[in-house]
Amino acid sequence: MAAEIQPKPLTRKPILLQRVEGSQEVVNMAVIVPKEEGVISVSEDRTVRVWLKRDSGQYWPSIYQVMPSPCSCMSFNPETRRLSIGLDNGTISEFILSEDYNKMTPVKNYQAHQSRVTMILFVLELEWVLSTGQDKQFAWHCSESGQRLGGYRTSAVASGLQFDVETRHVFIGDQSGQVTILKLEQDSCTLVTTFRGHTGGVTALCWDPVQRVLFSGSSDHSVIMWDIGGRKGTAIELQGHNDKVQALSYVQHTRQLISCGGDGGIVVWNMDVERQETPEWLDSDSCQKCDQPFFWNFKQMWDSKKIGLRQHHCRKCGKAVCGKCSSKRSSIPLMGFEFEVRVCDSCHEAITDEERAPTATFHDSKHNIVHVHFDATRGWLLTSGTDKVIKLWDMTPVVS
Repeated sequence: MAAEIQPKPLTRKPILLQRVEGSQEVVNMAVIVPKEEGVISVSEDRTVRVWLKRDSGQYWPSIYQVMPSPCSCMSFNPETRRLSIGLDNGTISEFILSEDYNKMTPVKNYQAHQSRVTMILFVLELEWVLSTGQDKQFAWHCSESGQRLGGYRTSAVASGLQFDVETRHVFIGDQSGQVTILKLEQDSCTLVTTFRGHTGGVTALCWDPVQRVLFSGSSDHSVIMWDIGGRKGTAIELQGHNDKVQALSYVQHTRQLISCGGDGGIVVWNMDVERQETPEWLDSDSCQKCDQPFFWNFKQMWDSKKIGLRQHHCRKCGKAVCGKCSSKRSSIPLMGFEFEVRVCDSCHEAITDEERAPTATFHDSKHNIVHVHFDATRGWLLTSGTDKVIKLWDMTPVVS
């Protein structure tokens, strides 16, 4: 049974600045326009909209462009004002936005995929457009010529894409739960490694190039922090959602991770603490505390004339224990368990009040979040939900 999240009452919480409404279908992606009071959004209703704040205080579209197919994803580069839009038909369409954000000029189309484009990244330094699609293909194109440079077939449909400019490593998370790392050259790629830690599909990836840490969110409700740069194989689990994690954003200057999910939760994790890996669950035929046999251990049940018990695991030490020896519950924030989980009696006694101090804060967005974008300069967070609404939040009370 899933553990219940019990958020602690908070005085500091995100401030809702604005609701942006008007889309006929789900807004799949949106970004805050830097240095402007504006938002760029792409929607399942086939529209690309640039919303600018008017004197009335409301956001109204200065650009309303209807595309030939539903808009599945986007990538916006503020320096060049280049907007790359992924479509349901597999095409990537590129535009340049005017300085006043009142006009978008078509640049080129890439026939990138055979079906829906799932993720796009525009890499200005290399003039590359990276993309994944429902055709299980990762591809990269030259943004100047439009030429396809290379591709790689993924094990399942990809739903997370990140890139490290310095090393030219690309990270691809897919619906099988696997993360693939490729090394890209100008027109070829090499498989570096694959790793798996989630029991559900990967739904979001976030890369911190400074600490060299990759965060992955999943439909199994968890986030995993992978220490790529440390070369020790450390993987830290973060449990803070009651539904699938849909989006991640890392705030570099405060070392905080923002995770958002289908439960409407906005969770702000303090990553500037020494976190611990969750232990491997140990196998045993009997309770490793009282030696009572588990229900499949017929020999010991017969020899001891005892009824077999159900097996559980202590989340702190990983030992296989019976229900009687693990009757207590505790939060273990440094292991990523911000809500109470099963621990054995001896571990429960050993956990101090200081160790139970929360390392994350929980907030309710009041909509099922599908995408987020964080503007670090202003401390604003954009969330778009299945309710077709975009919300702008002032996160400075909690991201500091």
